[in-house]
Amino acid sequence: MNVVVFDLETTGLSPERDAIVEIGAWRVRDGRVQEAERFETLVRPLGAGGEPLPIPWRVQRIHGISDEMVRDAPHPADALPEFLSFVGDSPVVAHNIGFDRGFMRAAAGRHGLTWAPPAEHCTMRLSRQAFPGERSHNLDVLAQRLDLGFARGGRHRSLSDARVTAEAFVRLMERLRAQG
Repeated sequence: MNVVVFDLETTGLSPERDAIVEIGAWRVRDGRVQEAERFETLVRPLGAGGEPLPIPWRVQRIHGISDEMVRDAPHPADALPEFLSFVGDSPVVAHNIGFDRGFMRAAAGRHGLTWAPPAEHCTMRLSRQAFPGERSHNLDVLAQRLDLGFARGGRHRSLSDARVTAEAFVRLMERLRAQG
């Protein structure tokens, strides 16, 4: 169970039109979240042509990240290689991995980089396996189900969401192993 659990905040829902504004990640080794092994950065959102991409107000209301906050943040060309280096050759985990994968592939491709971890795991899928009778598997519901809490004011911020996802991954894997 050695993985990197990550979460992204973005300017919207489209990997082609929108951009990453924050990356947060934690390393999990031997079933434990490693307190000293985390990655966190704001990212200056840029459009496909390299122009600054404003964060829509409706999205700012969700994650609380403003244009002012990312004005001096690293450009994707600097932030992405650092994150890819942090991930290294580790498998990755995210809640609803398809969303995060799409943004990582698109952003990496724009900067001549490749997003190709050896394996990708989804805590939403694992939740469906562990709790087949439940209807909802979003991160808020999963956190409640597993008695996990977000950092105060941290919901929809990458590092806090990645931390809850990491703890959920560990507990889901334990539960699925116990279920056989």
